[in-house]
Amino acid sequence: MMKERIVRAVAGTMVLISIALAFTVNINWLWLGAFVGFNLLQSAFTRFCPLELILNAAGVKN
Repeated sequence: MMKERIVRAVAGTMVLISIALAFTVNINWLWLGAFVGFNLLQSAFTRFCPLELILNAAGVKN
């Protein structure tokens, strides 16, 4: 699986988990979704993604 697809899958999963936790546990879990969205937005402009660094360290190929 390509790194870009992994990043998108992880981000989407984190947003869905954030929504589920906000609905069932506490509304403050929406901050997790906001954090993920902000990271996606900033990576579009800066080309810096912390998850890509982790994937590179783990040896995931393009």
